[in-house]
Amino acid sequence: MSAHFADRLLAACRAKGNALCVGLDPRWDLLPDEVRSRHALGSLEAMAGAFEEFCLRVLDVVAPLVPVVKPQSAFFEACGPAGLAALQVILLRAREHNLVTILDSKRNDIASTAEAYADAAFAGTMCDSLRMPVWPADAMTVNPYLGRDAVEPFLASARHVGGGVFILVRTSNKGAGQFQDLACAGRPLYRHVADAVAAWSAENTGLSGFGDVGAVVGATHPGELASIRACIPNVIFLVPGYGAQGGSADDVAPAFRADGTGAIVNSSRGIIASFAPHEPDWEEAIEQATRGAIDDLSAATAMGRLAN
Repeated sequence: MSAHFADRLLAACRAKGNALCVGLDPRWDLLPDEVRSRHALGSLEAMAGAFEEFCLRVLDVVAPLVPVVKPQSAFFEACGPAGLAALQVILLRAREHNLVTILDSKRNDIASTAEAYADAAFAGTMCDSLRMPVWPADAMTVNPYLGRDAVEPFLASARHVGGGVFILVRTSNKGAGQFQDLACAGRPLYRHVADAVAAWSAENTGLSGFGDVGAVVGATHPGELASIRACIPNVIFLVPGYGAQGGSADDVAPAFRADGTGAIVNSSRGIIASFAPHEPDWEEAIEQATRGAIDDLSAATAMGRLAN
């Protein structure tokens, strides 16, 4: 990867005419029956095999339609070593499809531990004089709670390969406000995090004017979404919560700038669980759900301008 992350992301969105991200969050009970039937051996290895097959087939369906996919590492880690191997295969296949990949792992730690997390996702793990890739992701999600020194290894490793980092700012879960809304120097804590993200992003901007550090801001808090966008106009937002979590296209609209740039909207279950497991035409259902989400967002938000 040589071009700046934000420039590559924006180019991918313009090429597809949308900014929809398909979340790859496989769950055994929601998989198609015909996939489960081939892997129903009662083992974690079988489950990992089913996740791999399902996600690879999802990639084949959505790759012509969307610019970004976001594998959620937890579901693959829960399958043990075979699940991690499946995640690696899926990330590599996504790259073959020229999709931008966001590894959703919400990592953070300090010092050498943070470096290990970061290098696994980006620059690769060093062994003697060799640097060996592990998870070939374009970006990953990071928790900022430990502060700049813990975020720094992720920034450094991402910048080494032209990758990006998305920092949790205002998340979409119901309990987010317990800490994120706490008053701090007259403002909610998430606003301070947003300011830090804007400063980190400004350290390395591309030709697009956006930096390589983005903000995760949920669609389920549209008022906060609008206020954060007004405060940090040059930061790319990754917006979860649209679709199955209850966020609407109208809720998402404030994340976009007037020209349709500045946001990536994620939908996971709304797309990859858009069918009943017994349905034989589940791939068609995924395609229809993907096209439906694109049409919905294009009609209700400035995202539609990407297609012009």
